[in-house]
Amino acid sequence: MDLLVLLGVGLLTGTTTVLFGFGGGFVTVPVVVWADSALGGDATRVAVATSVVVMVVNAGFATAVTPRRTLAALRDGGPLLLLLAAGGAAGAFATRLAPAALTHWAFVAYTAVTLADVLLRPGFLRPRGQAGSSVPSRPLPALVGAPVGAVAAFLGVGGSVMTVPAMRRAGHPMRVAAALANPLTLALSLPAATLHLATAPALPDGVLSGLVGLVDLRAATALLLGALPVIALLRRHPPRIPDRVHAWAYAGLLGVVVAAMALSGP
Repeated sequence: MDLLVLLGVGLLTGTTTVLFGFGGGFVTVPVVVWADSALGGDATRVAVATSVVVMVVNAGFATAVTPRRTLAALRDGGPLLLLLAAGGAAGAFATRLAPAALTHWAFVAYTAVTLADVLLRPGFLRPRGQAGSSVPSRPLPALVGAPVGAVAAFLGVGGSVMTVPAMRRAGHPMRVAAALANPLTLALSLPAATLHLATAPALPDGVLSGLVGLVDLRAATALLLGALPVIALLRRHPPRIPDRVHAWAYAGLLGVVVAAMALSGP
C-alpha cells in the first residue's frame, strides 16, 4: 500500500514540477514522513534527505526538456547558480545537526509564512510586467543565492518556494517562473543530495534497512517512477492555464502542504 501511495504521489510530484517548479519538496516531505513514521523523530530528517534526491532527478529532467528560449533568462546567472549550490551544501549539513522537531516545525512555519506572503503582499497574484504593464521583467540578484539555497536545502522544499514568488514579483508569468525554478532547484539540491547520500545517518541500527545515508531509496524510486513520465508528457503537451488561476493554484497547494505537515507533526 505504501508503494502505491508513493507512486501516486510521484504522479502529483511530476505535475507540480512542471506547473509550479516544485521538484518534489512540498509534496514529498509530508508523504515520506508518513511512510517512514516508524523512524519516529528521525522521519522528518529522512524525508528531507529523500526529497532532495527526488528534486535532483525531477528538476534535472524538467530542465533538460525545457525550451532553450525559456532558459535564456538565466543566461547570465552563473554567480546565482554557484551561490545556490554553496547554500544548498550548507543547508544539508545543518539538517544533520538540527533536532528533527526543529526541521519539521521550521518547514511548517516557513510554508505558512510563504503562503501569507503570496496572498497578502502585492506582486504575486498579479506581478509587474504583465497585463499591459510596460515594466520589463528583471533577473534575480545573485546575492539571494546563498540564503535561498541554505533554507531550501535545510527544509527539503527546493528552490521554488522562494524563487517562484521572487520571479513573479520580478515580472515573469507563472509559466516562466515555474520553468526557471527547476534549474535553480537543481543547482542547490545537487550538492545537498551528495552530502545526504554520502553521510552515515545518526539512526539506531535497527532502522537502517532501505536507507543509503539519510535517503530512503525505496521511497525515492517509487516517487520518481511516478513523476518522470508525467514530466515528459506535460513538457511535450503543456496545459494552457490562465496566469491568475495558475498563481492561485500555487497558493492553494501551499495551504494543503501546511495542513498536512502540521497534522503529521511529532
